[in-house]
Amino acid sequence: MQDSFLSFLGENIQLFLTYTGFYNVTPGHIAMILVGLSFIFLAIKYEFEPMLLIPIGFGILIGNIPFKDAGLQIGLYEEGSVLNILYQGVRQGWYPPLIFLGIGAMTDFSALISNPKLMLVGAAAQLGIFGAYVIALQLGFEPNQAAAIGIIGGADGPTAIFLSSKLAPNLMGAIAVSAYSYMALVPIIQPPFMRLLTTKKERLIRMRPPRVVSSTEKMIFPIVGLLLTCFLVPSGMPLLGMLFFGNLLKESGVTRRLAETARGPMIDIVTILLGVTVGASTQASQFLTFQSVMIFILGAMSFIIATCGGVMFVKFFNLFLRTGNKINPLIGNAGVSAVPDSARISQIVGLEYDSTNYLLMHAMGPNVAGVIGSAVAAGILLGFLG
Repeated sequence: MQDSFLSFLGENIQLFLTYTGFYNVTPGHIAMILVGLSFIFLAIKYEFEPMLLIPIGFGILIGNIPFKDAGLQIGLYEEGSVLNILYQGVRQGWYPPLIFLGIGAMTDFSALISNPKLMLVGAAAQLGIFGAYVIALQLGFEPNQAAAIGIIGGADGPTAIFLSSKLAPNLMGAIAVSAYSYMALVPIIQPPFMRLLTTKKERLIRMRPPRVVSSTEKMIFPIVGLLLTCFLVPSGMPLLGMLFFGNLLKESGVTRRLAETARGPMIDIVTILLGVTVGASTQASQFLTFQSVMIFILGAMSFIIATCGGVMFVKFFNLFLRTGNKINPLIGNAGVSAVPDSARISQIVGLEYDSTNYLLMHAMGPNVAGVIGSAVAAGILLGFLG
């Protein structure tokens, strides 16, 4: 009797162990858990985009808890699980437009309105998107996959998720993590290229103070911006429409509660859900592939090309501008849409060479133009390849 009980107990303990993470763990799970911990460390220790990296990093931990696939419906890739349902907001492209609504409600387009030629700087920085697209094609990626990878160069996580959900859903996890990673690493990636491509004389250029923009101009801008961009690229409407709608809520002056909700509680909730589910999508068995490694490499190239493209365009543009109207090339990096971090980097690098030359407000022009530019670029690619 005692022997049969011990045998029964032993079998059940052995069965229980087969369901534990310790039994099912693989080197891939360990590697991804270390990646998740590094994201959390960078966010807390160095404050690299903590609002993004902490949810994504913790999501990576959640997604890489090893378990036995026994129909328990607990993993992100199991139909009907809670994580799978929440992930539909990423897969179906629901979250990015809502984030753009919040971005619009917190964005001041005054710097761009006061100096419209800065829109060209934001457009030039999108060179990284199309440069990486061409390189990805040469490496054997399909056109739709290459387009989704290239959008990483816009340094716009929601846009990258939106486009990849439409064109390359099987690569979305790697693309999203790559895009948000490079957004967080803006302070490390951009300054060396900004210094490399500019002379000391160029770094000391002082720009004219931006003119004061009236409230009427601010209210008209989102309406005109919507009509111009969406008539040009209708496929960008989900992102551009919500961006300009959020901005009108802010600038109209009569929908303050809606604007505060959009840029506060709503965008926070969506960011949490998006970050955790994107992180959880990096399940080792699905994520650790040669394609993922290539996406990270191409994403870095795309981001670097975008940064260099913005700086070099300003240098070229200055050849046609009179003395006194020239643009400091250090704001060229802000053409990528990592708002406001890339604009802040323009300010920081500029102050290194002239402690009284404040570039932040000037850099915000191409920075917000980059948000529009990356959404337009995504719309163009979606229109051709969708």
